Amino acid sequence: MFRTLKIPIGLAIALSMSVLVISIALVNKLDHHQSVIEVVRDDTAALSNSLALQLSVMMERNPGNEALLSSLFQPIKEHKHLLSAALYDNHFNVITAVQPERVVDISDSSVPKSPENVPFGISQYEGVIVAHQIVGSSLYPMGHVVIYIDTNNIQTANSARQFLEQVPIVLALWLLCTGVCIFILYRLISPLASLGRFTQEVFETKDYALRSSINSSNEIGRIASNINSLLDAIEVELLVNFEQKQTLVDQQETMSRLANFDSLTGLPNRQFVLDNLRLELARAKRNDEDLLLLFFDLDGFKGINDSLGHETGDLILIEVADRVQCLLRDGDLFARLGGDEFLVLPDRDATTDQAKSLAMRLITAFDEPFELRGLSLTVGLSVGVATASDAGYDLSELMSNADLAMYRSKARGRGSYTLFTPDMVESHKRKLHLANGIEQGIANDEFVVYYQVKVNNDGDVIGVEALIRWQHPEFGLVMPNEFIPIAEQGGKITAITRWVINRVCIDMPDLKHWAAGAFRASINLSGHDLRSNQLFDHIYNTFTLYDVNPENIEFEVTESAYLENFALSNKFFRRIGNMGCAIALDDFGTGYSSLSYLTQINIDTLKVDRQFVTEIQSSERSRLVTGAIIDLAKRLSLSVCAEGIENLEQWQYLKAHGCDNVQGFMFSKPVPINELVASPCHYKAEQFT
Repeated sequence: MFRTLKIPIGLAIALSMSVLVISIALVNKLDHHQSVIEVVRDDTAALSNSLALQLSVMMERNPGNEALLSSLFQPIKEHKHLLSAALYDNHFNVITAVQPERVVDISDSSVPKSPENVPFGISQYEGVIVAHQIVGSSLYPMGHVVIYIDTNNIQTANSARQFLEQVPIVLALWLLCTGVCIFILYRLISPLASLGRFTQEVFETKDYALRSSINSSNEIGRIASNINSLLDAIEVELLVNFEQKQTLVDQQETMSRLANFDSLTGLPNRQFVLDNLRLELARAKRNDEDLLLLFFDLDGFKGINDSLGHETGDLILIEVADRVQCLLRDGDLFARLGGDEFLVLPDRDATTDQAKSLAMRLITAFDEPFELRGLSLTVGLSVGVATASDAGYDLSELMSNADLAMYRSKARGRGSYTLFTPDMVESHKRKLHLANGIEQGIANDEFVVYYQVKVNNDGDVIGVEALIRWQHPEFGLVMPNEFIPIAEQGGKITAITRWVINRVCIDMPDLKHWAAGAFRASINLSGHDLRSNQLFDHIYNTFTLYDVNPENIEFEVTESAYLENFALSNKFFRRIGNMGCAIALDDFGTGYSSLSYLTQINIDTLKVDRQFVTEIQSSERSRLVTGAIIDLAKRLSLSVCAEGIENLEQWQYLKAHGCDNVQGFMFSKPVPINELVASPCHYKAEQFT
């Protein structure tokens, strides 16, 4: 109702002043009334005394003269408030009176009407004063004077007159007091109004740096000080909130960057590229267009990471990202999927030929080594290229196809690219089927051991090499070069190795019975086997179980597998050698070929790889390398065995240069145990001419 406190407070002050003035007027009126009554009472007493004295004198001098006595009452007739005045004899009979009938009109029942009931002296009743005086002395009274005075008329007349006299003064005082109060109120309320305008300004401008200028010690000043303190707190909180909001924004950006970009290279990550690929595939399918995808990883990266540490590996990944980005167009999407795997999604208008050209440029770009920390490191690329149409525009199929093509490039020798073809899917399904069936194959005894003979220079069989085959119920006879890599990748190669050891130990009595003289069966070990802590115990327990002489067993390991875990390999073969088993280093010359290792490793036989033997007749370099290997082995007191002998000339050349033992298709292909024991255990050169 009221938009400002001044109006209700002003009205309250005016009302208060009015009540105060009225109260003062009432008190004053009551006080004045009482004063008037006192005066009338005194006047009445004086009048009655005077009249009683005069009547006493007159009655002594002129007894019985009523006319003379009545004349004494005439002056008091003019008394304006006289109700009655009468002279009574001692028997209270009226001698003379002035308006005695008015006594009867007195309505107050407490006022005595009969003179004998009126007390002597002055009596005051409500609205009436009664005076009763004795004429003469109290011992010899001559009569009684009774006077009735009306005080109501006195009060009414005096009140009206007093009110008219006091109205201007009361009104002036009321206006003065009200004005002073309103002025004081205005002075007190003005800071509050100023504070209200200040808070409104803060609300409208949202400027919390504003401060109230009111500076007083009263309640309003304290309110202003509290508001300023509140604004200080709000300003501090706003600053804190702003900083926290900025921190949250930064964290959100960081989280978004971490969620969508690789923290190491800054490239889009798997999630980001998959989301974009999903959209691009939907667009390409809707527009009946094709989409190309290049998938690649680094060749040789694992070796660098393991040997030089992850920090060096991270530096290479960063350099790879920078080097590849220099080859791409603005519209090409380049992402790191994880580890050393990367993906390139060329721009929409890219063709298959352009994708092949890009793949070649990527491969060529890594011919130049990386110069890091004083080292010159070389890594290659294996690239797989897939199209959306071949994948039916399905994201998982497209990624799988590119991955298959990339692994086909690795199988072809790395440093190359492969365009996906549908037949790769069947090959991949076959690999998956084989990988999932290895454990079941071992449990169902689907694997078989084939043996290939080893002969000395005299043509006598001095041993066999155990070569595993898989008689798969669906795919038929599966060769080891197909399922052994799958078993190594799946971590199941050690189970296969243990099965072969068991099988050879079971076949050992038949092998020894078939062979005429000293005999050894060779068993191949992989790098995974050398890392197994339980393999030695298994070998020892198996030999004990089947009562096999360790001297009849030779373990073969490739040069790369031996040197990949040099410390573990040395420890393992030292224990195997102490048991009595022989150790052969296979594929020498095709791996690291660091001659310093030959002085530290524990081996008995050095095997010459078939690639050197195959080229003996056609390559002078192969003959030189083969001769050098044989000579080196002899100088180190090692036995030499050459594999891959296919004709008599190769055998004769190797015998002439000091090779101790040979094996190859010229003597026998790998055959099952029953065919082996049915074949001769001695070969003559004449039978091959």
